[in-house]
Amino acid sequence: MATITKLKSGSWSVQVRRKGKYVNETFLRRKDAEEWGIDIERRIDRQEPATTRKSRNALLFGDLIALHRRDLIEVGKTIRRSKSASLIFLDENLGHLRLSELDRDRLIKFGKERALEGAGPVTIGIHLGYIKTILSHAAAVHGVIVSTEPINLARIALGRLGLVGKGNERDRRPTQDELDRIISELEGNARQKIPVGRIVRFAVATAMRQDEIAQIEWRDFDANSRMLVVRDRKDPRKKKGNDQRIPLLESSVKIPDTRRFRRIASIR
Repeated sequence: MATITKLKSGSWSVQVRRKGKYVNETFLRRKDAEEWGIDIERRIDRQEPATTRKSRNALLFGDLIALHRRDLIEVGKTIRRSKSASLIFLDENLGHLRLSELDRDRLIKFGKERALEGAGPVTIGIHLGYIKTILSHAAAVHGVIVSTEPINLARIALGRLGLVGKGNERDRRPTQDELDRIISELEGNARQKIPVGRIVRFAVATAMRQDEIAQIEWRDFDANSRMLVVRDRKDPRKKKGNDQRIPLLESSVKIPDTRRFRRIASIR
């Protein structure tokens, strides 16, 4: 029997678990939730696709990307910069394809095209990973009938071709001369509005990432102890709320004013 729960927003959430299948949906009225739950249970009993309302019009891969985004926003999960950029890229390049067209051959072709454009094995692997995430999400949450097997086969094929794999291990740091030349080139651009030189120097001194630097606020810095709070540090398990305090060396005490950087980055 369907489980119906009233949410804080006043809407009604209905969850159906039946014969190994799970589907959920949200409605404004309890009556609609009850009727939908009964209909889904009957569909499962008849071995018909138990799709959600949102996914019934999902014909293209781009529809599933949009569905994935909406679901994450609905539950309050933030889509980080790198994932958001990847989803935009996939939507622009593969979003027009019908789900039936996203087969092994098309995915292998996509990987080869990315390699010719200069993408490395790690980047192509990340793209395939997000494609699999989107399809798996659609199947698990909305009952969309899709298979992730073509992605697995494409990954094997591209791996054999050397187009998917681990990144090259870094065996040295840039020399000071190399850094100076890079910074000089960037700062010599009259159209450059972002204080890249200061940001690069600070990144080298602190080993902080671009997002971490751009999110720094003056309240995060204790001038007396020279300690800085880095918010949401990258972590393979939990990034949100992973705040850490780090000491600043003498060379990095002059924190770059990243307020203008954040403003420009947000426009882009």
